[in-house]
Amino acid sequence: MRHGLYANHAAIAPWPRVASQAVADFAMENCKLGPQQYSHWLLREKQLRQRLAGLINAVSADDIALLKNTTEGICTVANGIDWQPGDNLVLPADEFPSNRLPWLALERLGVEIREVDIRSTDEPEQALFANMDEHTRLLSVSAVQWTDGLRLQLKTLGTTCSQQGVLFFVDAIQQLGAMQVDVQECRIDFLAADGHKWMLAPEGIAVFYCRDSVREQLRTSQQGWHMVDEPYRFDRNSWTPSKTAIRFEAGSPNTLGQAALHASIGLLQDIGMQQVEANIKENSLTLSSGLVDIPGLELSRPFDPQRVSGIVSFRQVNQDPAKLQQVLKSRGLSSTVRANAIRLSPHFYQAGEPVLEMLNVIEDAIKLI
Repeated sequence: MRHGLYANHAAIAPWPRVASQAVADFAMENCKLGPQQYSHWLLREKQLRQRLAGLINAVSADDIALLKNTTEGICTVANGIDWQPGDNLVLPADEFPSNRLPWLALERLGVEIREVDIRSTDEPEQALFANMDEHTRLLSVSAVQWTDGLRLQLKTLGTTCSQQGVLFFVDAIQQLGAMQVDVQECRIDFLAADGHKWMLAPEGIAVFYCRDSVREQLRTSQQGWHMVDEPYRFDRNSWTPSKTAIRFEAGSPNTLGQAALHASIGLLQDIGMQQVEANIKENSLTLSSGLVDIPGLELSRPFDPQRVSGIVSFRQVNQDPAKLQQVLKSRGLSSTVRANAIRLSPHFYQAGEPVLEMLNVIEDAIKLI
């Protein structure tokens, strides 16, 4: 991969060559043969579920559904639980709309939505726990906060939820593919993440994890031919939903997206998520320490090695961040503005010289503001 000064993987990632080639090969195969090799497509789909199960340490590939996006995964849970008036759910304030709007819509059912300020305390997990009680049905969090990269301690959250009988949902879009995730260790019940950020795949395909023991607690809000075991057996009388996570896949699969995601996850796993995470931590440490050494800049939040993620946000004191972002763009450094700060999010392959070059570009750019 190139894109040395592309620091916007928290938005949309450039594809690695393996994903691009997989898409090109799939397109050419369709052009020449149509669906004649569909049995191979099904094998790739099976392998993709296995790769995704390995990426999050799921017990089985049966725990994996392939959905369109993170939002569909969240809505699958929000619309699937048998909510009762007086129930409540807890989530951090200022979540990305995908992990907020589906929950707020439950207020029509008499569900109380408790949004918690986790940035006014040094212990965000404890702030969330303080808002849970005997009527709390679910805790929903983003593993990494989308604006400033604050990473929550999923194991701490999951352990307490398990002990208190509270379901635990994780929006992992800003962590999966960047840092390791273990759904068993963290006792996660549900997890969703698009492929187009840190997993280096296209938009339009996502992983949804649902733990086996809670799967049938979710009513299926969509119905379709693909949600059964052996869905291609059309000469059947019974269309009972699968007991696996396929039950959440109502219609035709995104075979093109599967080809790309299969290739990208294979790349990450060939490198090893331990190495990927190490590189990303190095990136964030280098950026954080370098930015605070540049006069006139400040981090959106202090660097904390226990909460490091792939996102580093900073601002120029008393300046509009959009102006600096445009100057950086003109000099080839891609970033974005979130929460009145510039958000940087380089990936593992940029560790070392590219990240140092980003700092040099930033230092030169602020002299022009």
